[in-house]
Amino acid sequence: MATTTVNPAEYQPQLDEKAARIQNIFADFDTPELEVFASPAEHYRMRAEFRVWHEGEDLYYIMFNQETREKYRVDQFPAASRLINDLMPLLVDALKPVKALRHKLFQVDFLSTLSGEILVSLLYHRQLDAEWEKEAKALKQRLNDEGFNLNFIGRARKQKIVLDQEFVIEKLQVNDRVLTYKQVENSFTQPNGEVAQKMLEWAVDCTQESQGDLLELYCGNGNFSLALAQNFERVLATELAKPSVDSAQYNIAVNNIDNVQIIRMSAEDFTDAMEGRREFRRLKDQNIDLQSYNCNTIFVDPPRAGMDEGTCRMVQGYDRIMYISCNPDTLKDNLEILSETHRITRFALFDQFPYTHHMEAGVLLERK
Repeated sequence: MATTTVNPAEYQPQLDEKAARIQNIFADFDTPELEVFASPAEHYRMRAEFRVWHEGEDLYYIMFNQETREKYRVDQFPAASRLINDLMPLLVDALKPVKALRHKLFQVDFLSTLSGEILVSLLYHRQLDAEWEKEAKALKQRLNDEGFNLNFIGRARKQKIVLDQEFVIEKLQVNDRVLTYKQVENSFTQPNGEVAQKMLEWAVDCTQESQGDLLELYCGNGNFSLALAQNFERVLATELAKPSVDSAQYNIAVNNIDNVQIIRMSAEDFTDAMEGRREFRRLKDQNIDLQSYNCNTIFVDPPRAGMDEGTCRMVQGYDRIMYISCNPDTLKDNLEILSETHRITRFALFDQFPYTHHMEAGVLLERK
């Protein structure tokens, strides 16, 4: 993991610079006033990964300087959640004297939540055995006795040992509602919990008083689907990654939401299905009749590469388009097509990654 320099005194100036930069990127478009959603200035990342350095009897976390690639010792990491920082020294001190746990350990990954759960993955350059499992269980019990709500995963080449679950349960406050989400290790989740809540509230606000149904592409674990369901008669959502689909089904059930349907399909396949170019057995198996949906709003949150031209053309068929982007450059490219038929009526910057060049943007487009 590379370094992120955290200096709360510099937070607002860096956010102001991002706001100016994103407005400059979209200067050729007729955008409304930019809505800026700030992050906490420290302890904002719910995830962190550290390499582990062995030096005689000592053992400690290291990170790498992005420019020089030089390694340096890390005892605390202000970008990470308080929960991660609380656990970091206790964990490394507990690992040091136990040969079965420290031998050929090369990386530690943390996944924490606003709701107080934390999952730790220990990665090894050796196969794990019964001795490792015994010592890991004992350490887990000891740390949980100290007040943590913690689970362990041990990983080696072609090996994975889970004690006792490979996920955390997050609870996000969205206006006056609390939504529960299963977040699985090594699956995508929003890294900044506080900003994730602001993104959900913004999306809910943008779609108030909506008519008909919502179509969502790239839905992940149902992060937005569940929050937006209250504003639509039904939500039809697609996702390709199986772990994310499984989490989405769990999240629908645990939140008692009955108007969201998840389909495991790529955006490209779904475009073919919607336009009648191909038939898909999985739609028949799930008794999904695409023609029964009255979707005049579409929500997209694509990967960094953005949407391909065919998907953009399909998206143009909807009266309202909500687009969340982790890459303003590909969003700009997609808007060259979408703005042929739609105008931007909401424009937002979400500071998911403080002190870095990364920007998360949101736009609402409505048919001209």
